[in-house]
Amino acid sequence: MKLDLLAIGVHPDDVELSCAGVIIKSINAGKKVGILDLTQGELGTRGTAQTRYDEANAAAKILGVNVRENAEMADGFFENNESNKRIIIKYIRKYQPQIVICNAVYDRHPDHGRSSKLASDACFLSGLMKIETMLDGVAQKAWRPATVYHYIQDRHINPHFVVDISAEMERKMESIRAYKTQFHDPNSGEPDTYISSPEFLNAVKARNAELGRQIGVNYAEGFTAERYIGVEDIFHLK
Repeated sequence: MKLDLLAIGVHPDDVELSCAGVIIKSINAGKKVGILDLTQGELGTRGTAQTRYDEANAAAKILGVNVRENAEMADGFFENNESNKRIIIKYIRKYQPQIVICNAVYDRHPDHGRSSKLASDACFLSGLMKIETMLDGVAQKAWRPATVYHYIQDRHINPHFVVDISAEMERKMESIRAYKTQFHDPNSGEPDTYISSPEFLNAVKARNAELGRQIGVNYAEGFTAERYIGVEDIFHLK
């Protein structure tokens, strides 16, 4: 299956928190979209690797993505090394996305920035013909995504562009709430964490509202780019 867009997150729930609106909007426009989680989030204070799988699958159904996979790298301890780059290269060559969106370039969680560089490096290397990879016993063809963007997570980063997700905001929040072990649940007996308070989800929505306000809409998601962004017509810019 060839994808138009592949969203990569180091932890299950990263893409929901950061770019679910764009995912929903792209699918509604007829694009094929997939998600690649690099780890199982097994070091999270709340929940388990299995519950994260179950929640990720539930969120994927809410979003309507064509495919969701997990690379099963080591949460907290994965490295930007050849082995992990080759793992991501196989997924990129398998799905041949035009656009890849990955973790923030730096963030509160050290995994996020490290994942950002790992995914970006793999996207470039995936286009080199002399790097050989196999899938199901068949040699894969080189493929380099046309563009790589980075979503914004916990830390404030000035976006290079923002996307109106006003119509998609409520479904985005629904996909986030699919991670029942991670976010606020008054009946949970698990330890409180940075993201388990009701204020955290309010902050997520407030961040999208603030980005939206800058372009005159209700909600928006922000992204950074690795190169200049070209446009055909300045009258189509908000």
